[in-house]
Amino acid sequence: MIPTVFSARRIITMDPSRPEATHVMVSHDGRILAVGGPEEMQGRGDLHHDDRFADKVLMPGFVEGHAHMMEGSVWRFTYLGHYDRVAPDGRLWQGVTSTHALVERLRDRAAELGDGPVVGWGFDPLFVPGDRLSRLDLDRVSTTRPVVVLHSNMHLLTANSVALDLAGYDEHTDVPGVIHTEDGGLHGELHEMGAMFPVMRRVGASFRAMGGDPEAIWNFARSACRAGVTTSTDLLNELGDEVLADLFATTAEAGYPLRLVPMLSAMALPPEAVGARAKELRAQSTDRVRLGGVKIVTDGSIQGFTAQLSAPGYHRGIDNGIWNIAPEALNLLVDDLNRQGIQMHIHVNGDGASLAAIEALEAALAGHFRPDHRHVLQHCQMADRAQLRRIAALQCCVNLFANHLYYFGDKHYEVTIGPERACRMNPCASALEMGIPLAIHSDAPITPLAPLVTAWCAVNRLTDSGRQLGTSERIPLDAALYAITLGAAHTLKLDAELGSVEVGKRADFAVLEDDPHALGPERLREVRVWGTVFGGTPVAAGSF
Repeated sequence: MIPTVFSARRIITMDPSRPEATHVMVSHDGRILAVGGPEEMQGRGDLHHDDRFADKVLMPGFVEGHAHMMEGSVWRFTYLGHYDRVAPDGRLWQGVTSTHALVERLRDRAAELGDGPVVGWGFDPLFVPGDRLSRLDLDRVSTTRPVVVLHSNMHLLTANSVALDLAGYDEHTDVPGVIHTEDGGLHGELHEMGAMFPVMRRVGASFRAMGGDPEAIWNFARSACRAGVTTSTDLLNELGDEVLADLFATTAEAGYPLRLVPMLSAMALPPEAVGARAKELRAQSTDRVRLGGVKIVTDGSIQGFTAQLSAPGYHRGIDNGIWNIAPEALNLLVDDLNRQGIQMHIHVNGDGASLAAIEALEAALAGHFRPDHRHVLQHCQMADRAQLRRIAALQCCVNLFANHLYYFGDKHYEVTIGPERACRMNPCASALEMGIPLAIHSDAPITPLAPLVTAWCAVNRLTDSGRQLGTSERIPLDAALYAITLGAAHTLKLDAELGSVEVGKRADFAVLEDDPHALGPERLREVRVWGTVFGGTPVAAGSF
């Protein structure tokens, strides 16, 4: 078939040997054949010229190195977050700013449903004045059916009395993460996986249930296309046979415009079985579904007070730090997976958790060093320069949660970790200074899937109120664009195929209405996204 030549106002290639171009030639099977100006397109036989992007800017398709398929499935529940959000179908949901408004929205949803569980998501008590949401508040929604509110961090939830009773929780329950009031009764708040899962399973909101049915897989692609994303992780999935069948079948459908990189949850199996399952999955990879990595969740959420912090702990609030895997078990698992050649993505929010992961990796790599292992510390929000030096020595990558600076930065500054640590959290500049491969992410649906907003966060480090958190950790615009393209592709071991507009790579592009350099660092988040080109096929946002 005849190759296609796309012309553009500007192509930002992320290739230092040819940083800019105006034309790119694509083969019928979606590979890049040539990059440059009109002259480089000559002498190659018959060509189809496509000038639909002549007034637009092309970049490599954005790579989201830490997101979740839940971005496609969680919208079947009721949004209760502080910030306005856009659903995969383009609908704008207004934020919720009071307990009364939350209860009223859930009551409306309960009336729509008729019967069955009522589930909300996106809630964060730090943004709602007054007492923390409790089971008694949710009992005002219903006393006859379960009502559950997933917090924005997905590490906490609040349940009504019916939902707690379904899980077998009462005033005598002594389970870590099941919170009691001063008089010994159940508060309704549950912290971390062990306490949450019994409730989540019973209301159809388990991570397994949100892990990837066809509707969720397509919705995830819709959100990605709106953001210019052509490759994304699903960074915690049990990857059971049913989910895998849906993943393979749905992504193989004509017009599906996203490459997925699901990571096997280490909690899905006994520790000794994780490595073998990861290898088995790796052998099943397809062009659009890449398998073989493992996700390990160590601690919890900073804003949920369940992250593991080193001294002096939390600035204000109660330290409820919880290990989802104890350090001793983490050491054994990391050593086993490293010996088997399995790439690990390790969730660490607090600096106590990042220290535990560093020590586990040091021991594992000392016993069995693997060249180019590319183990990744995910979030790694509170690592200080001493920890970053050790990460650099281990030749590990970091994927920093830059979005926290805007969405939760004021709360970190005032409540959770205080001014000093908030000003150095998500230390992008220090990581780059030390030569650590860097990606930045949204953790969607925790924050919106929007890599250009994530890049803006890393460049400007501004909170919602306009406070700047640590000027020394700001990074240049080009470094931020690299982090959402080649940087993220590197952490997924896909940089040979993705992340730059180069001959031989896949023709996956983000199509922008505006030039990021023309708008500049301060206005980077205002760049409008037309859609994507996926494997050489243009896909307009909102077109599917």
